Amino acid sequence: MIAPLVKFCLWRYTAPPTRMLTLQDCRMSRRPFTVNQANAMLPTLEEIFERLDNHRATWTQHHERLQMLDAMWGDAVEEPRNPDHEEFLGERSQLQEASEASEQVVKRDLFGQGLRLPSGGLEHGIVDFPTTLEGRWVYLCWRRGEIRITHWHEIDGGFRGRQEL
Repeated sequence: MIAPLVKFCLWRYTAPPTRMLTLQDCRMSRRPFTVNQANAMLPTLEEIFERLDNHRATWTQHHERLQMLDAMWGDAVEEPRNPDHEEFLGERSQLQEASEASEQVVKRDLFGQGLRLPSGGLEHGIVDFPTTLEGRWVYLCWRRGEIRITHWHEIDGGFRGRQEL
């Protein structure tokens, strides 16, 4: 499960991101992908999801440490005189860095390529490629681990609405 993206699940000690991704950042490309173009991107997508997995693992490690500090000290860990305050600040900073690194990967390497992540796409490794079929916009649909694009769905169809090519 890949959770440390954008703003969700940053836990109560994470500083707010400097800038949230906006709908403008995430808008769908108006360049349709062919099946061949989408298939050519799959090895790169696998690498991208591996990087996101690594960021998630880092995020989880620091999140767990912050939870332990919270269990030990509660809000007192935020006080500069607390013996674990410096560790708290470091863990919080590392958590934020992992979150921001994930956000940048998604923005640059997925959205920046004109790809779409449906709801739950990061957690389940699902990516949509905008394309046209019979004069209307649809999505070619890929799930992590699939060796080629074999399905598509209507814009509002979602993963459950996948149909074979």
